[in-house]
Amino acid sequence: MQGVEVKAIFIGKAEDIGGGLSSAIDKREVDHRLWLWPQGLGSDEQGDPRFHGGPERALHHYPAEHYRFWRKHYRHLAWKAPSFGENISTYGLTEEQVCIGDVFRWGQALVQVSQPRSPCYRLSRRWGIEELPRFVQDSGRCGWFYRVLRPGFVSREDRLELQERRYPELSVAQAVRAYFHTPLEHEGLRQLQQCEALSCRWRDGAARRLDSGQVEDWNARLHGLPLEGMRA
Repeated sequence: MQGVEVKAIFIGKAEDIGGGLSSAIDKREVDHRLWLWPQGLGSDEQGDPRFHGGPERALHHYPAEHYRFWRKHYRHLAWKAPSFGENISTYGLTEEQVCIGDVFRWGQALVQVSQPRSPCYRLSRRWGIEELPRFVQDSGRCGWFYRVLRPGFVSREDRLELQERRYPELSVAQAVRAYFHTPLEHEGLRQLQQCEALSCRWRDGAARRLDSGQVEDWNARLHGLPLEGMRA
């Protein structure tokens, strides 16, 4: 895989979005280089650190190719990056082409694909489309997160260059299908559970399903709760 050009990078501040909720999904483009920390990019913030950000979800990548799909389905909205709250926007990398555990060099930093994004109700709050989180999940156009293996300065001028691929059989798209589309299929769950590069949250979720034979309730994540996301 040749180096992939970074189309744009974005960071955001946590803001009140009403109802006692805080979100940093509304990000702005930056042109200067930033320090990529183990916790995230520059001064990028998260609205609720209990469910967003952290070392396993330090950096969010969303393929720019997907915006053609969203413009087709919701023509009244001007879909463009960073409509999904992404930090990195590219052409040339999608969920089918990237694998869990892939290590990329970006500028001075090394990052590793840790998990797909789990769409949540903040997308519906941002765009006023109640079914959007579930639609994103069902479409497989979720994007993915990185953990930071080596901090360093990064910029839009730096290309993403694949350094290592340990799990070629587990693309981000396959992980999405196993976790969301066939959530009780044992072979897919075992593949997720056994992938050491996958985030602990996803591996533990796969293990619980294998033990219980049940899928956890997604309603809080997809639709939100009255007190969900409130700042302490």
